[in-house]
Amino acid sequence: MSVEHTAATGAQVSEATRSVVSEFLAARVAGDTGRLIELFADEVDWQLAENPAVPWIRPRSTGAECAAQFTELMEHTVPEDARASVDTFLVDGADAVLTGHLSGTVRATGRSFEGPFALRLTVEDGRITRHHLYENSLSIAEACTPAG
Repeated sequence: MSVEHTAATGAQVSEATRSVVSEFLAARVAGDTGRLIELFADEVDWQLAENPAVPWIRPRSTGAECAAQFTELMEHTVPEDARASVDTFLVDGADAVLTGHLSGTVRATGRSFEGPFALRLTVEDGRITRHHLYENSLSIAEACTPAG
């Protein structure tokens, strides 16, 4: 295999990854759970630090469970207050890393959370097989805890 062929193949994989991740972001913004289910693989390596105080954070492994996280998040937060911005969108082959900032308000407590995030996604055969989210879990847990 030539270096040129390998580079072209790598560029094609990166472009396919970028395309799927862009579709994922658009589906999240639109609240299109059906499209999210299509974009997630049947089995997903889902990682999000366990946080018992936060009702939408729990272990997940199927595409449908992963897509449902968005719906659960919207049920427990004030949609008008939800903000997320992406500062960096890096792609290397099948892997993508996004960094940015998120904020919101928990419906039950009226308390806000905010902080940076990093999201690592892996795309294989046009579907997301890895979803690892790193966020300010302390701020989110505090917002879910009634003021005392």
